[in-house]
Amino acid sequence: MNGNFSVFDISGRAMSAQLVRLNTTASNLANAGTVSGSEGGAYRSLKPVFRSVMDAHGRATVQVDQVTTSRMAPSKRHDPANPLADADGNVWEAAVDSAAELVEMVETARQYQNNVQVLETAKGLINETLRMGQ
Repeated sequence: MNGNFSVFDISGRAMSAQLVRLNTTASNLANAGTVSGSEGGAYRSLKPVFRSVMDAHGRATVQVDQVTTSRMAPSKRHDPANPLADADGNVWEAAVDSAAELVEMVETARQYQNNVQVLETAKGLINETLRMGQ
């Protein structure tokens, strides 16, 4: 990584990270309640992992390092009428905590909005500075 981070770069990267976080949360919510015929085939929630990136002046921003799969185990349910059921009549429900995902979505949206506000404030300050010079 070369160059210095500006407030626009820092907020832009943070917004990009929040977008990844929001997309994984949306994917998790979309797959909540889905079932599979095997434990291994059941959906497991996704979680982005972030890391800090620093410039030479000690300013930090964030970058998505990877997206991992949750270790939460799918739940087994006896449903012999389900066409996906195994020989014992069991299906496995997706390992997604819908309530936690909704909280994650609200928090992500707030953090994204905070970064939008940072950009709007910086833009306003730059515009005011330019007007002072006229």
